[in-house]
Amino acid sequence: MTTTVPKLRKAIKRSSPGLSVERELWIEGATVVVGVDEVGRGAWAGPLSVGAAVVPKDRRIYKVRDSKMLTEDERELMFDRIAGWVDAWAVGHASHIECDELGMSDAQKLAAQRAIEGLGVRADHVLIDGNWDFVGGSNTMRIVRGDATSLSISAASILAKVTRDRIMRDLAPWFPGYNFEGNKGYPGPRHKAALAHMGPTTIHRRSWVFMEHIPWTGVKRFERPNPQGTLFD
Repeated sequence: MTTTVPKLRKAIKRSSPGLSVERELWIEGATVVVGVDEVGRGAWAGPLSVGAAVVPKDRRIYKVRDSKMLTEDERELMFDRIAGWVDAWAVGHASHIECDELGMSDAQKLAAQRAIEGLGVRADHVLIDGNWDFVGGSNTMRIVRGDATSLSISAASILAKVTRDRIMRDLAPWFPGYNFEGNKGYPGPRHKAALAHMGPTTIHRRSWVFMEHIPWTGVKRFERPNPQGTLFD
């Protein structure tokens, strides 16, 4: 099936991520360079997701951008193209329950671990968006604004975002009124209004502070005995 390539808006045409970091690592002998990015950390409901992608050395794809720069329709159009182009990709998730029980930092590490393991290949080097190493190990490189400058990370960001968005759209019919199909679990106006009138659902992160100010519906706020978590201590 042929997928229509989205026409880029003028505002983002010149914001193309590149392969400069990946090429340097390839020259140094790295075979498998993995780009990693996270989505869903700021949501109030649903999973936290981490995408991982290995881009090929000899085939280029165009119109990949940081997922935040693209519209939902543009990301959907790019998803199949990217998935068919990369040498390997995976998206790892930490459920809303794991976000509560572990805390966000350890939940993000767990989702990243699942994503990298899901690639089915051994990573020689991992490129991480941002200034926090949530992967760990001696072969990681943090890149501030990496989702806008590294093609590997940009590809991972789109794969993670579209995968998580689809999960939230699939869950939306089970929780009418919360507009999960639109806000994807983030705190939009309709989401906040639904919480104020109906309280939290079973997929809300119950340790979040918003739980202090909503009606009690039998879904109690979760409090971790050890707020820092112990999984990666």
